[in-house]
Amino acid sequence: MSGWDEGAVYYSDQAHSWDDGNGRGGDPEATGSHHSILQKFKEFIRNFETGKNVFPYRESLVHNPKHLLIDMEDLDAFDADLPAKLRSAPADYLPLFEMAAAQVLVSLKTKVAGDTGVMEDPVAGDVQILLTSKEDPVSMRFLGAQYISKLVKIAGITIAASRTKAKATYVTLVCKNCRNVKQVPCRPGLGGAIVPRSCDHNAQLGEEKCPIDPWIVVPDKSKYVDQQTLKLQENPEDVPTGELPRNMLLSVDRHLVQTIIPGTRLTIIGIYSIYQASNSSKSHKGAVAVRQPYIRVVGIEEANEVNARGSAAFTPEEIEEFKKVAAEPDAYRNICSKIAPSIFGHDDVKKAVACLLFGGSRKNLPDGVNLRGDINVLLLGDPSTAKSQFLKFVEKTAPIAVYTSGKGSSAAGLTASVIQDNSTREFYLEGGAMVLADGGVVCIDEFDKMRSEDRVAIHEAMEQQTISIAKAGITTVLNSRTSVLAAANPPSGRYDDLKTAQDNIDLQTTILSRFDLIFIVKDIRLYSQDKIIASHIIKLHSSANATMGENRTSKEENWLKRYIQYCRTETHPRLSESASTLLQNNYVRIRQDMRRQANETGEASAVPITVRQLEAIVRLSEALAKMKLSHVATEENVQEAIRIFTVSTMDAARSGINQQVNLTPEMMNEIKQAETQIKRRIGIGNHISERRLIDELSRMGMNESIVRRALIIMHQRDEVEYKRERRVILRKS
Repeated sequence: MSGWDEGAVYYSDQAHSWDDGNGRGGDPEATGSHHSILQKFKEFIRNFETGKNVFPYRESLVHNPKHLLIDMEDLDAFDADLPAKLRSAPADYLPLFEMAAAQVLVSLKTKVAGDTGVMEDPVAGDVQILLTSKEDPVSMRFLGAQYISKLVKIAGITIAASRTKAKATYVTLVCKNCRNVKQVPCRPGLGGAIVPRSCDHNAQLGEEKCPIDPWIVVPDKSKYVDQQTLKLQENPEDVPTGELPRNMLLSVDRHLVQTIIPGTRLTIIGIYSIYQASNSSKSHKGAVAVRQPYIRVVGIEEANEVNARGSAAFTPEEIEEFKKVAAEPDAYRNICSKIAPSIFGHDDVKKAVACLLFGGSRKNLPDGVNLRGDINVLLLGDPSTAKSQFLKFVEKTAPIAVYTSGKGSSAAGLTASVIQDNSTREFYLEGGAMVLADGGVVCIDEFDKMRSEDRVAIHEAMEQQTISIAKAGITTVLNSRTSVLAAANPPSGRYDDLKTAQDNIDLQTTILSRFDLIFIVKDIRLYSQDKIIASHIIKLHSSANATMGENRTSKEENWLKRYIQYCRTETHPRLSESASTLLQNNYVRIRQDMRRQANETGEASAVPITVRQLEAIVRLSEALAKMKLSHVATEENVQEAIRIFTVSTMDAARSGINQQVNLTPEMMNEIKQAETQIKRRIGIGNHISERRLIDELSRMGMNESIVRRALIIMHQRDEVEYKRERRVILRKS
């Protein structure tokens, strides 16, 4: 990491004329060929037309004289020789292209009046040429020595950006003996200037001869452009299993400076170059020929949020197929059947995961407030109920996904960390999981094992979808437009029906209200169901090695990924009038039910029902409409969304026992008797094994569930306390 953000005297690629920097001035053949290529470039900018009398590059240059975006495919259509030359020797031909653009710009402008009143040509300014291409990017891992000084295209995610620096294009030197002035062009990228050893002034009689190395750099008289260094990391989904993601240093200049913030996904075109890291001498003593690679960027394509950042090029056949699938009457059921097909049952969880993958519609209000469209789901329940399998499936299927585990994640690892560079001692930002998954899904396993202070860090990311950083002099806001799919176990490991909902769901109200759907996943022991599950699992294990099946599964996963991508790009549904009215009435009714329940039991619900839950149902309705490529969410979508919400979050809110609910007078009497017997057996300050106590009271003819309920009520009144993983009971009062 050291040395990624430094260098000596800097340069940008536009500078030198052909006879002063590269030693080709004396070669008439080279000069001739360069002249002909310059003419071709000028002709391309002037005469390339897309339609009848439509000259895109000429018009673009007049409207924006600072930079010009060139499509390599257009250049190829105009003259197949030019892109080949640009790709093989970009450092030679790009300055020519920029010179051609500057000359065309001068010829397109009208003459202006000079100081003397005579009409003169306008002064040629610098035009930056930016390239774009539709070719596939190369993996960062395959960039080797054969690519040096060639044009490459790579994709990745920006994890750090340096401050802007002034980079010299020409350095002005003064001889300290004879005050002779000389201008030296700098080398491209992170290279410096080559300063001559001797002065070319001829000493007259009586004059002292100029010594060796007489030059002093005059910074004020040198020419500069802006330059910035970025650090690009491989996309998380492109990293092979068990490997660490690779980084690449990027150098951007002029109009590309300050356009990229950490956390942005990019596809860049640039010149693969090498530079001498200033502190490499420590590690490579005497290794003069060892150089560090970096890429001099000549074109950036920022992958925007709408196309979910994959390649958004869909073939007409694919689009036709997608529309056909969406038009089928049972499209919703077909799509849900493709969600985690290896998991038996859990139909409602699969429907919720499908809604999470498709997502609702993101809305920007006139006053600048953004309403999130991403759906957050929490799976809470017993071990071995396929919670982690759902997370792994989503990680493979979502266009962008990051998988992380609760115990292995810190607040900085989930949001963003401020890191100090070893060599420059400068602070810079590196994005965490929530930033890397911007526009996708974050899967957090073992959510309950996270430290509470780390869990608080993702509050803002889950609702406002931004991450605010104010550390070490860096104050910034990063985007994290992600859905969160979390899996957690109850505090005692298994879901205990004898406990209240608050005891089972041991998470704060603040984080629970940010989840649109909360599923209680129980391991129910039913003979018929166990038999079906056992046969399903044995079938999976016995047919696991069939290669045909493997291919089909990966193909289906890939199809689903493309379909999700297409739906997210193409449709942004809104609720219809009738659906809005239906939803409004249902929300008011749910709130009244929860208020009545709270009044009866005397305590608030474990899962709060707030306006956030109303927004959750809106998002679910939009996701259901999006699955069918519909632009309007109908009443049918709203009813299904309310049903999913009822079987998940509402059931979670009503789960567990409440001490006042459903207790007949006979049961109350039995519980009181059990309490008396428990107090008789345990003195204040003494403890007893829970198993032994229950066995003793069972021998007296008491029901085990009544004894457990009596213990829970005493625990709630703080009369007894559990010790040693709930195996021992201590009486307090």
